[in-house]
Amino acid sequence: MSSDPGMPEARPPVVILSTPQLAENIGAVARVMANFGLSELRLVNPRDGWPQDRAWASASGANWPLEGATVFERVEDAIADLQLVYATTARPRELQLPILTPRQAAGELSSAAGEGLRTGLLFGGERAGLETADVALCSAVVTIPIDPKFRSLNLAQAVALNAYEWRMTVTDAPPPNFREGAPPADGAAMLGLFGHLERELEESGFFHPPEKTPNMVQNLRAMLSRARFTDQEVRTLRGVITALSRGRGKVLEKIAGRKTGEDEG
Repeated sequence: MSSDPGMPEARPPVVILSTPQLAENIGAVARVMANFGLSELRLVNPRDGWPQDRAWASASGANWPLEGATVFERVEDAIADLQLVYATTARPRELQLPILTPRQAAGELSSAAGEGLRTGLLFGGERAGLETADVALCSAVVTIPIDPKFRSLNLAQAVALNAYEWRMTVTDAPPPNFREGAPPADGAAMLGLFGHLERELEESGFFHPPEKTPNMVQNLRAMLSRARFTDQEVRTLRGVITALSRGRGKVLEKIAGRKTGEDEG
């Protein structure tokens, strides 16, 4: 997407469904379109007519693609105002067209949209997919690299995969955290944790043999540093270390008490 104010607005591709059968599938398509920032939906000869209440039910609130959906009798009419249209199909065709993955197609569609061209993705019906005559109207074929052992992919899934790849051309950054976490503890807090832990480990006899102590200390510090603990987490860990060390003292007291009792007996 271009941020240059002199460049035309890059519009997402139009989603064209040719002869869709189930209203529920059309609604599911609208839902994934809304998930990934696509809004313009065109329907070619939907089997049960249009509109269908069941589509709104399965859209789960993503109503705007459905409300703006336009219906056409022919694929030719549905793509007449578009300048670059790709056909999505998993079936081999005799046509000599470029074969693209959804990621490659999204990159090309995004570049074309950035130049001000109107683009589209054409999907076939649930039962038979696209006719060869419809594919011939397109500039390339988009094929999802699914496992050949099981090629069945429903309509909404196919739209979702292509819509996701388009979205990745808009932003490939993860969404912000639901809640910003506390910053990592500073060096002084971490050094306090290291010293506390190392003293208790030395007391318990963990560092053995003595000549390996420096390497063991370095490994422990590196492991703890990678965790990027917050101040609160450092305080919690130091509380754990203190509790464990006090527990060790209680165990030693019990052992000493038993030995005293045995000696007296």
